[in-house]
Amino acid sequence: MSGFRLIASGVACFRARMEMAALAEKTLDVQYFAIQSDDTGRLFIEGLLDAAERGVRVRILLDDSNAVGRDAEIGALTAHPNIELRVFNPFTYRGPLEFMRAAEFALNEKRLTYRMHNKLLVVDNEIALIGGRNVGDAYFAASQKMEFGDYDLLIAGDMVRRLSGSFDAFWNSQLAIPLQNLVVFKPTKERLDAYHESLRSHHAKMEGSTYTRPVSEGGPVANILSGKRPLVWARAEAIYDSPEKAKVDSGEQAGTLLRERVERAAETVRSDLLIASPYLVPGDDGMRLLTGLRTRNVRVRVLTNSLQSTDAPITFASYGRYRVPMLETGIELYEVRPQLGEPNMPGGGSLKSSSSTPFALHAKVFVFDHRQVFIGSMNFDERSRRLNTELGVLIDSPELAKEIAERFEAVAQPANSYVLSLRPPNAAGRKQVQWRTEDNSSPVVYEDEPAVDPLRRFEVQVLSLLPIENQL
Repeated sequence: MSGFRLIASGVACFRARMEMAALAEKTLDVQYFAIQSDDTGRLFIEGLLDAAERGVRVRILLDDSNAVGRDAEIGALTAHPNIELRVFNPFTYRGPLEFMRAAEFALNEKRLTYRMHNKLLVVDNEIALIGGRNVGDAYFAASQKMEFGDYDLLIAGDMVRRLSGSFDAFWNSQLAIPLQNLVVFKPTKERLDAYHESLRSHHAKMEGSTYTRPVSEGGPVANILSGKRPLVWARAEAIYDSPEKAKVDSGEQAGTLLRERVERAAETVRSDLLIASPYLVPGDDGMRLLTGLRTRNVRVRVLTNSLQSTDAPITFASYGRYRVPMLETGIELYEVRPQLGEPNMPGGGSLKSSSSTPFALHAKVFVFDHRQVFIGSMNFDERSRRLNTELGVLIDSPELAKEIAERFEAVAQPANSYVLSLRPPNAAGRKQVQWRTEDNSSPVVYEDEPAVDPLRRFEVQVLSLLPIENQL
């Protein structure tokens, strides 16, 4: 039995991270696919540095796929005696020139395509935070370009030890390289002091915003620990891929523990399966699973991004090939619109911030028979199956299942998403998709990819010709 609480608001999820960093007394373990050097990213890093100044041992483990130009600043943290920073499966080139990294990737694709996609924050081995969010403005409703809708899950109890064990497994992996070993010039105290001062200046510029409210004013973690928002206690298991999931030296494929465990749970579903995945490429195995469920008359509903809302058109190009086959089996398919017509939840709360920033799905959740929930970093795509390590929790909790299902229903309604269906075959006998939605409470039907400019449509058509589905 462990305790859980879902946090959905981007601002609240940022506040939770800052509270956890401020609460740390002994250890703070940080594992992310990406930490951006933007407004919220810099505030988060300042929180980690402040914890280290109090004597907390801070360990930061980052993937290296989005690290262009990052080392010069964040690398200064390693000059602090209480901070260690390791990079997972790093590039050799550490400079800011993106074309150099692209060239290295082309020459060493087999190794460098393997990435650590885990998201985990653990404080004192007592509380943990997992989910689908990286650290950056788009994940915390602080960006003007995109707002990612996602979940964080705060965890207390025995589960935290298992999650701490997952961090240690990656931290001690041969693929996790100390940053000091990757750079020519070692970070100095002077560089650290200059970086710390730049973080303080940045904080001062943001003073008065919701992102710099003092931790003493309380936030989601304080409300949970005080009992104002009590934890949901349930039986659960933490599941994570091995850091050696893809044996990059030999090219052999190791066991994909997490995806296999989630699919085993799905195979036992009797009545209803919900899937939310921003990047959706089921592959042959995924289609066999979903088709088998439909054969048993299990209701399957899938929520993903539309071409308008996706930030990865190359992945969308592969997803497009699966729409007709999924609809033919009776799967109910929804694509999120970037502008939500009904952003408010029926029972209170909102699906997004009050700004007009375009919205995109980023949550990765499964709900099985209104009872079990999986939440974590795993997309329902081939990259998460084969090329990324992933982390998640499978929880037996009707209460959490109901909470996620209600949010699923709110996003999937026609005012917020396109509801897909099949049109009769055309003259060539091919079945085609149509999109139903609502604008200003009036029903609208599209027979072509809705609200997409011709250039983006052409881009996706070209990308769909590339034989790279197993990379997506």
